[in-house]
Amino acid sequence: MDAKVYTHDGVEKGMVNLPETLFGVAWNDDLVHEVVVGMQANARAGTANTKTRGEVRGGGKKPWKQKGTGRARHGSTRSPIWTGGGISHGPRSDKDYSVKINKKVRQKALACVLSRKLTDGEILFVESLGVGAPKAKDAKAVIAAVAKGSGQAQLATKRKNAALVLLPARHEATELSFRNFGNMTVMQAKDVSPVDLLTYKYVIVAEPISAIEVLEKRVVATSKAK
Repeated sequence: MDAKVYTHDGVEKGMVNLPETLFGVAWNDDLVHEVVVGMQANARAGTANTKTRGEVRGGGKKPWKQKGTGRARHGSTRSPIWTGGGISHGPRSDKDYSVKINKKVRQKALACVLSRKLTDGEILFVESLGVGAPKAKDAKAVIAAVAKGSGQAQLATKRKNAALVLLPARHEATELSFRNFGNMTVMQAKDVSPVDLLTYKYVIVAEPISAIEVLEKRVVATSKAK
């Protein structure tokens, strides 16, 4: 399995061999959904917390006597139906949203998403981004050239969640060059997840040989995952 490799000027420059274990995996809706929902649950801070009527300050005195006033009966001004009272069925910080995701299932989901992205033509391999210094102008020129050369015009025009740039290792100049792009994110291949891949329309893999090696190390024995 081979794919085209582009230069930072958008010119085709050879091919890169893609491992079947990473880019030739059949799509599995249920598995990907399970992993994505689980990761989103694990990302929840779980810090939202509301006070019940027993935790809100005040309200110890009965507002008015039980009978004879013509008004409804109340025993505390901190009842949930009162302004400033406690909250009924509100979020509590003691709730645990975390979900266990098996390692092999997570690896298989990553391979599934990469394979689907490749099939849909949404993964672009670039020999080098050619960013030597932190310059947004240079980064924008690279994206425009790759978009034109690959025939993926949306890469340069999509305003939201356009592309995820994958690097084999950290490159500060590249990260700073793309930092002000609200529709793109730079990430190391060792940190990418199925959620990250599905968030963005395109995936730009810089230095593909090295990046694929990093990804391939993460996807081990996926054929045994269910």
